[in-house]
Amino acid sequence: MARIGILTGGGDCPGLNAVIRAVVRKGVNEYGHAIVGYKAGWRGVLNDDVVNLTPDNTSGILQRGGTILGSSRTNPFKEERGVERVKESLEEERIDGLIAVGGEDTLGVAAKLTSEGIDVVGVPKTIDNDLNATDFTFGFNTAVQICTDAIDRLHTTAESHNRVIVLEVMGRHAGWIATYAGIAGGADAILVPERPFDIDEVCEHIQHRHRKGRTFSIVVVAEGAKPQEGSEFVQEEAGKDAFGHVRLGGIGVGLEREIEQRTGFETRVTILGHIQRGGTPTAFDRVLATRFGIAAIDAVHEGDYGKMVALQGTKIVRVPLGDAVGTLKTLDPDLYSTAEVFFG
Repeated sequence: MARIGILTGGGDCPGLNAVIRAVVRKGVNEYGHAIVGYKAGWRGVLNDDVVNLTPDNTSGILQRGGTILGSSRTNPFKEERGVERVKESLEEERIDGLIAVGGEDTLGVAAKLTSEGIDVVGVPKTIDNDLNATDFTFGFNTAVQICTDAIDRLHTTAESHNRVIVLEVMGRHAGWIATYAGIAGGADAILVPERPFDIDEVCEHIQHRHRKGRTFSIVVVAEGAKPQEGSEFVQEEAGKDAFGHVRLGGIGVGLEREIEQRTGFETRVTILGHIQRGGTPTAFDRVLATRFGIAAIDAVHEGDYGKMVALQGTKIVRVPLGDAVGTLKTLDPDLYSTAEVFFG
């Protein structure tokens, strides 16, 4: 019997508990392993903060959002004696293999630790869907559905009051959520990080709609979208996390102000923020997360470390951890071209 550790790092998203449940269910019932959960991501590993996971205490968590293990954005490589403390913790708990569930930062740490001789298998998790080597990550589908529901609701109030409504959604470096939700919700303009926007063109587009008799507009903007010159909306830095990421927010407010001033149309902003992360995962995300969990415990059982499980087409495959980190998967230009057909 082996002792397998599991952690969830970075931002929470719907589907994390489904991964944990799947790892425990197959790891214990089929392979006879003991599963040890590290609390609060890499911070739990550093501090040797663990809980034993069993089929009983992970029962009923499939539909729950968040993560029963908790999470953090702790970076062991920024902590004093970080790597040594990770190794000491794993030795103390007699961990034979570790499953790290997270995005580029969490899995970037996992890749570095692999080169330090630590046996790790990765599970891709990012609500932004911007992780390489996998077609989709769990949590993304749920976020898109939440944003689409919001657009549907905003349409009715925008039309009733002849307003322009700006919806700010997640997407630091990639516009997957904004584009998918914008297409699904019938947005009139979508602004994404991959395509710096011209505020004059945005306003002209809205004015053109009004000249055609359409009295309202919905603009979906990813939080990381920026104007072409980078000067129209200077966002104040609200601190950085352990991986050096600036806390974003405010692009929607800036757009609200500029659009109203330039067009004269009453404009309002809605910022979904963490609403996109919370709540019950969709059926798609429950299934994908479950498949990832099963594939991860299979890889650990076979000793195939240094890999990340991934969705490619309809198959779950294993790819080197290094293939998943280092370069973000940005928005497919063809998908954005599809969205543009419906602008205006």
